[in-house]
Amino acid sequence: MKPVLTNSMTNSEESKHGLGLAQIKQLKTELTRFMMSYKFALDELNTKIDILKQEFQYIHDYNPIEHVKSRVKSPESILNKVYRKGYDLSLSAIKKNIKDIAGIRITCSFIKDIYELSNMLQSQQDLEVLEVKDYIENPKPNGYQSLHLILQVPVFMSDRVENVCIEVQIRTIAMDFWASLEHKIYYKYNKAVPERLKNELKEAAVTAAQLDKKMESIHQEMSAIKDASHSHNVEKLQINDETFTLPYDLLKPFMNK
Repeated sequence: MKPVLTNSMTNSEESKHGLGLAQIKQLKTELTRFMMSYKFALDELNTKIDILKQEFQYIHDYNPIEHVKSRVKSPESILNKVYRKGYDLSLSAIKKNIKDIAGIRITCSFIKDIYELSNMLQSQQDLEVLEVKDYIENPKPNGYQSLHLILQVPVFMSDRVENVCIEVQIRTIAMDFWASLEHKIYYKYNKAVPERLKNELKEAAVTAAQLDKKMESIHQEMSAIKDASHSHNVEKLQINDETFTLPYDLLKPFMNK
């Protein structure tokens, strides 16, 4: 008699199969929660940055933020870093060791704006500052300049509070221009950049830094000229739908220099 093929399994096989499916389902849920927590943390921090941006615009008639860009690393990128650094392949180890899974890059107009914005973010009561790296005061050997913050953001989920790390990079336009092109050059050469070009890149970084200082000097001088021209004038202050006319000298302490 030929054997009859069926879809039935023994109790032992069903138990093993069911346990495997349960584990896969649980892993999928945890992975989804893990990645979502970083997205939600970015949403919260982006909202804070947008509020600061609007506050500056309304109160000081000046916006120090030129661009804001955010991203969450792909699972492939996270795993590559895990293997490269030799970390344990677990969500807890990844969360503990990799602080740049979520990142925000803020481009400011002037160097002064970078530190002012950094101070405002660090003073937010619900954010914890884990690390500050000032590559403006102390540039990297290749010439790279930027201010890096690692901030811990609380994310309120349905059944828990997740404290999520976000790396914030704050640069001027010139710093961002140099860093973006330097990255593209290294990517094209697969990081094997000739020494002569490395030196030229560093010189370009110095030139970009000099441009930042020159533009900030011009900005400060123009602000001084504006202050002098308004010394006996009046300014209009708009609150909600009402407009008030006040002496400039009275408003000057509250206005951006």
